[in-house]
Order: sequence, then structure tokens, then C-alpha cells
Amino acid sequence: MAKLYFYYASMNAGKSTTLLQANFNYHERGMRTMLWTAAIDDRSGPRGEGHAIESRIGLHAGACRFTADTDILAKVQAVHAVEPLSCVLVDEAQFLTAEQVWQCADIADRVGIPVLCYGLRTDFRGELFSGSAVLLGIADTLVELKAVCHCGRKASMNLRVDAEGRAVAEGAQTEIGGNDRYVALCRRHFSEALGR
Repeated sequence: MAKLYFYYASMNAGKSTTLLQANFNYHERGMRTMLWTAAIDDRSGPRGEGHAIESRIGLHAGACRFTADTDILAKVQAVHAVEPLSCVLVDEAQFLTAEQVWQCADIADRVGIPVLCYGLRTDFRGELFSGSAVLLGIADTLVELKAVCHCGRKASMNLRVDAEGRAVAEGAQTEIGGNDRYVALCRRHFSEALGR
């Protein structure tokens, strides 16, 4: 029976690396996969250019890009009807809409293809992303990937920083960036940085 998985973590925990390793494992066994990532994250280049999924350690792969309007279920079914898929892998899953998360559940439940979603649990304020909230609620399997705070404890929070490295407490929930904009911290150091 196919399942819906949610692998979640803070920044720098290796979510994309783990996704790409899983993809490699399927391909090594002659199985076909379909990769997805959020169109909003265009750090690897505009649509159709560069590698859609790229890890900090240099692994990369092409992927379909979803927006809030993308019917992931319909697109997966169309591909699966022509050439059967063994797995669907979704990077930046925090940006899925609630409806798209349910589509991923339908891919597992009705189409019979495992769906592995990877993403952030919370934003820079410590609040759940909507896609992550639904995944935490309905995924068959939840797996927390670990990152490390500068103090050596588990980093579970994502601190947004400005160009001078100062903590940012206000702003839009989504602002794309890497190590230049976010620091993974334990809850204690996250709270201290925000003056809580």
C-alpha cells in the first residue's frame, strides 16, 4: 500500500539531499519517478533553466514546478498513464496548498504511488506553513530530519536575518533565501535572538 510521507526540518538539515538520494535509489533500480518543487523558489534559475532541485552539497535534478493553481494529481495521473511511476517526490512541500496536499494523498491512496514530501515545518516566526500543517495532520509517516544549532543542540527553528545578520521578526511569511537570509537555531537561541 502506497503512503504519503512528510520529511520535515529546519533549514540546512539536508531535506533536498535526502530527496535526491531517494530519487537516485529508485532510478538505480530501474524505477521511474516524478519530481516536483515550488515555482516560487527560483534560486536555480527561471522556469526551464538550471536545476529545479539543488542541494547545498551539490546534488541536483530537474523537476516539475508547482504553483498554487497546479493540479498535481491530474499531472501525475497523465504521466503515470503513459509510463508507470514508482514514486513522486516533492521538495519545498511547505508551499503546497491544502488542496495539493490532499491531491498528494489521493496519489498514494487512489493511484497507488508513494509520495515523499520534504519541507520546512515552520516559518521565521515559528508558525506553521499551511502545506506543512496539512501534511502534519494527514501524512501516514512523519520523519524529522535533524540540523544542528551553533550550540550543538537540535536546530528546529529558522531565524530570518537581514543583510547585517540581525534577526528579523516581521515581514511576509515567504521570502526565498539561503544561508544569507536564514539561520537554523534551537528554540532557545531562536527565542533569544528575537528577544522573547
